[in-house]
Amino acid sequence: MGIIVNLDVVMARRKMSLTELSGKVDITLANLSVLKNSKAKAVRFSTLEAICRALDCQPGDILEYVPEEAEGNHGSGE
Repeated sequence: MGIIVNLDVVMARRKMSLTELSGKVDITLANLSVLKNSKAKAVRFSTLEAICRALDCQPGDILEYVPEEAEGNHGSGE
């Protein structure tokens, strides 16, 4: 699975829309949508910093690492 983006969760907790966040962070709606939907291949630290500032959160609130083996391979040996 890899890196999970929980931007939508943090935005919901802050009651902030994608449009509002886009205005505060000065990033296009399209680019924020790509990030929110976990379709982004990379994110700049400056972008992550701006999002964290706007949402008053930490990078770990937005990004989560889920190991591949957590998906279904529980070491059963089969």
